Amino acid sequence: MKFVFYTHSLVSDWNHGNAHFLRGVMRDLVRRGHEAIALEPADAWSRDNLMQDQGPAAIADFHATFPDLVSRSYGASFDHEAAVDDADVVVVHEWTDPALVARLGQMRVKGAGFTLLFHDTHHRAVSAEGDIAGLDLSGYDGVLAFGETLREQYLRAGWGTSVFTWHEAADDTLFRPLREVEKTGDLIWIGNWGDDERSAEIAEFLVQPAKELRLKATVRGVRYPDHALAALADAGIAYGGWIANAQAPAAFAHHKVTVHIPRRPYVTHLPGIPTIRPFEAMACGIPLISAPWNDAEGLFRAGQDYLIARDGAEMTRCLKTVLSDPDLAADLARSGLETITARHTCRHRVDELLAILDRHGTERTTSSARRDPSSMEKSVMAGVREAAE
Repeated sequence: MKFVFYTHSLVSDWNHGNAHFLRGVMRDLVRRGHEAIALEPADAWSRDNLMQDQGPAAIADFHATFPDLVSRSYGASFDHEAAVDDADVVVVHEWTDPALVARLGQMRVKGAGFTLLFHDTHHRAVSAEGDIAGLDLSGYDGVLAFGETLREQYLRAGWGTSVFTWHEAADDTLFRPLREVEKTGDLIWIGNWGDDERSAEIAEFLVQPAKELRLKATVRGVRYPDHALAALADAGIAYGGWIANAQAPAAFAHHKVTVHIPRRPYVTHLPGIPTIRPFEAMACGIPLISAPWNDAEGLFRAGQDYLIARDGAEMTRCLKTVLSDPDLAADLARSGLETITARHTCRHRVDELLAILDRHGTERTTSSARRDPSSMEKSVMAGVREAAE
């Protein structure tokens, strides 16, 4: 089948976590013999910022790292009808321009044979309801929501049985333990500032514990204001700025522990959605300690795959314990990796997508999905073998 993904950006992961997941999904589709193409606006905010921050070398590095991925940029004169004419599946990300969202829906209404799915991977459905409510999704065959609570928002909006929970996951061909790497630091956090959506939490669960324990700590991410950088420096935390997502496994491997600090909207309004960072960290086999969030869907095993710290004082105690107890650290790393391998890789999500297409797609996608050469069992067993190696 031919898959076309309308995304904010595939080539840039600058403050754009959905690129991580989409890359993994597309790579797995290609490995299975499908065709996968991303279409992204030429003036994408993430790409523009990456170019300003890192220059054209970052784009070249993306193509060198992911030679199997194809992305085309589009401008005002781009012929979208021609681009999707032979597509079997078109997946449209929620950051796509509303006029283009409606235009693609009208193609489907007028008889286009592809299955058209809307992909929501953000908290705007609850934090900025008007943005999503204003989209014309009347021509779409269904919605992919990256968590059950978000799915329920669409159900309440009248989408019935055409909304599917499709969590993010780790590309475990990239995110995997690097066993023979020397530990040069204690704590690493890879995360962006987040529009003040977790500024207090970063101070409580990262800066203060690292300062109190005098850890050799590193932060990688973007959009940190001057006062945040000053707080990191005061705590003795090294700030490294942007990191290409493909370099994250090596960064994790050089450190002994990491933390998860969810953005406030996911804690208060969308419980059960961890975003992609914990998936990737656990896939790399690094012990994880998380600030509070409600794993409402039972994605992981709290206390076994990762530890939960209810406040800053408990985070300090957990960090001290994990760093001083190699057996506990190894158990957490092993358990988290086990859960990722069994349930949360991009291979699993492609299996889920193909199952959705088999049941709810157009005639051309249902027949093709049944012929997909990779079964869930083969997918899982391949992951088990790779993790063991």
